[in-house]
Amino acid sequence: MADRLWRPVACYGDMVRLWIRAELSYPASFAMLVVGSMMINALDFVAIAIMFSSIDTLGGFGLREIALLYGATGVGIGVADTAIGSVERIGEFVRTGRLDQMLTKPVPLLVQVCSDRFTLRRLGRITQASVVLVWALPIVDWTPTRVLVAVVMLLSSSALFFGLFVLFSCVQFWTTDASEFANAFTYGGNTLTQYPLTVFPREVALALTFVLPIAFVNWYPCLYLLGRSDPNGLPDWLQFCSPLAAAAVITVALLVWRTGVRRYTSTGS
Repeated sequence: MADRLWRPVACYGDMVRLWIRAELSYPASFAMLVVGSMMINALDFVAIAIMFSSIDTLGGFGLREIALLYGATGVGIGVADTAIGSVERIGEFVRTGRLDQMLTKPVPLLVQVCSDRFTLRRLGRITQASVVLVWALPIVDWTPTRVLVAVVMLLSSSALFFGLFVLFSCVQFWTTDASEFANAFTYGGNTLTQYPLTVFPREVALALTFVLPIAFVNWYPCLYLLGRSDPNGLPDWLQFCSPLAAAAVITVALLVWRTGVRRYTSTGS
């Protein structure tokens, strides 16, 4: 049993190392791409900071409180995007027949798809989000429990985005080319969670909790870290449910992935 679980991880690691070696063979190009990624992603937070030049709060939250939300979701999607962002290209693999080639190899298909063209330049997003998160940390009145919740939040955030990447990329098994549809829920979800849910109607907040649970990426854990109750009146125990939400999304994503692979009948070309 342990071997069955470890083998996909080992295969993923081997393929990732090959792509990293290839990428680092051009160190100047790699450095410029990482710095460029950091600067581009930094513009998102700069835009938020500029808003606070004329307002004191947004949805009842100050700049550092929003920085906490921003950093948590940025780290989460950054880790997921770096680890498995290539799954978005499943439609390309289907159209070109590359998926047929992958199916003939003795390595789990999802591992091959996720590790294909692995690139470390996406670390720029993680680094930039981490800087914002560290800047926001002093606003929290830290206790051992809050430290634990913060660590679990970051792990759950990455896992949730992992599930969302796989889940919505699976649509391309049926549509062949719908990467932008998937982006609306992954990168779009990241954009939504950069702001407090109080800026949206209550119905949107409920949908992001019980339908597409991206509110668990950062909103509920951050409410606990900040010592706040849910402005929408939802129970406080939801602030500890991020791991459950992540597990549910990943389970659904893997079931949809298996269904898509079983439905796949080759490119036909």
